[in-house]
Amino acid sequence: MTDMKETNQSIDNQALVANWQQVKEQMTQAYEQASERDSRSANTTILLAVSKTKPANMIATLANEGQQHFGENYLQEAIEKINTLKSNPECADIVWHYIGSIQRNKTRDIAEHFDWVQTLERDIIAKRLNDQRPDELPALNVLIQVNIDNEDSKSGCLPAELPALITAIKGYERLQLRGLMIIPAKADTDAFARTKALFDDIKASHPELNAWDTLSMGMSGDMAEAIKNGSTMVRVGTAIFGARD
Repeated sequence: MTDMKETNQSIDNQALVANWQQVKEQMTQAYEQASERDSRSANTTILLAVSKTKPANMIATLANEGQQHFGENYLQEAIEKINTLKSNPECADIVWHYIGSIQRNKTRDIAEHFDWVQTLERDIIAKRLNDQRPDELPALNVLIQVNIDNEDSKSGCLPAELPALITAIKGYERLQLRGLMIIPAKADTDAFARTKALFDDIKASHPELNAWDTLSMGMSGDMAEAIKNGSTMVRVGTAIFGARD
């Protein structure tokens, strides 16, 4: 029985790694197509493996293959996996991204356990993350989530609200503002281009933001289009891990 279980796990791991490699190849192809249209010379798009609802052993398998960035939506589940894997030397280089919604009662745990937060949309949350970030840890990397299509069902600040929020975050020493994140409407064909233009405008008007370098947009179904429009990080879950449980 044990041998059969180990064999099945090995097959599962092989499929997982194959999926991951296929996504990496698709990213490379998309980047090469984009490079034909502009001056990009190297593939710098980061793959964020969205591992929500998936077990720690699958994360460890990909970490052993060289995957570094993992995204989690559900806080308590994520903390359990972070604590499980912290003693695994193969997982020592994992960079943890929080990509779920943020309530006030979650900020301390997020500030203590994660390297990045991609869903910042309010000053009150930014202040709490800053105040609760442990002194012994480096500044928490943050992205502002923008509701680029002004959808009632989506989180994120509106583009018009960005200047005030950027000004506020700049004053927090324990936060490092890195860029923007979006989840566009499914029917929107130009959200990526509009967000890239917004990102570039902010970079030009705020030269003091010396770490403004990250544009997180694109998921399993639209990552190629996002990369073509300048995404520097794609968030991919289903195409790597399979359907959610």
